[in-house]
Amino acid sequence: MSASPKTIERLRDASRQLVRELGFMRSSLAGTDLPPSAVHALIEIDGREGITAKELAERLRLEKSSVSRMLRKLIEAGEVAEEQGEQDGRTKSLVLTYSGRKLVGKIHSFARAQVKDALERLQPEEHRIVVDGISLYAHALGAEAPAKHDDDVRIERGYRTGLIARTTEMHARYYARAAGFGQSFESVVASGLAEFCGRLDNPRNAIWTAMQDQSLVGAVAIDGEDLGPGVAHLRWFIVEDGQRGRGIGKKLLSTAIAFSEASGFSEIDLWTFAGLDAARHLYEAHGFVCVEERPGTQWGAQVNEQRFVRRVQ
Repeated sequence: MSASPKTIERLRDASRQLVRELGFMRSSLAGTDLPPSAVHALIEIDGREGITAKELAERLRLEKSSVSRMLRKLIEAGEVAEEQGEQDGRTKSLVLTYSGRKLVGKIHSFARAQVKDALERLQPEEHRIVVDGISLYAHALGAEAPAKHDDDVRIERGYRTGLIARTTEMHARYYARAAGFGQSFESVVASGLAEFCGRLDNPRNAIWTAMQDQSLVGAVAIDGEDLGPGVAHLRWFIVEDGQRGRGIGKKLLSTAIAFSEASGFSEIDLWTFAGLDAARHLYEAHGFVCVEERPGTQWGAQVNEQRFVRRVQ
């Protein structure tokens, strides 16, 4: 059905106001001294670590040359680093440095406060209208945009040769950058995963891997024993750098949730820590709620640990 001219103009007016109120017309954004394009680039790299400059340009709908200049400035400022691709040494993956992660954390805090302040001016029943409306409109605007598909990635259950080493490696590499974890963390992951794989004969325990051809690019497990009766412990959830943003994490998480529901667990628990905003968004989108937060060192370094719970209906 065609939209009326009046509806089109009202939506254009609202879109321009949204751009102004969010600060996109200013020379800097989100309480930083960075231009809007750089702020959005940092957020995309945070949510899709391992993304290449070409992929970033496609994601931001910007010219490659503009993205190259922007990235050069972010690298010189110490916010972004380039790494050789694990599967193709000719490509370079973009990752946030420790300084970059701290900056992105501030950006997320600023943006959440901005949204929270606006929503508090509305009635609670209007919140869902706003979320649904903006989500539908954004999806419609990007409906013709090219998108990557994860059809070439399959989710497989059970142990396979190299699973312990590969999953440990992905954790060690990612969390060394994300939180400065080192040998102690890697040892905890390897020993815990090895012990768990010895218990896979219990039907309440399961592990899944995301496979692309013969390469393991993601993993997740449900430990149905270690947290007591009725509680499924979601563990070792990871997606390889360069593969994030393709829906692989959603597939793995959905698979683990479906298994937990079919197995009769009353809740699913997971432990993570503050600052991993992309992961938190994925958990909350799948019904997990943060129920506990405390300082801890179970991963070998001081972090603000968080426990998320999803009640099984």
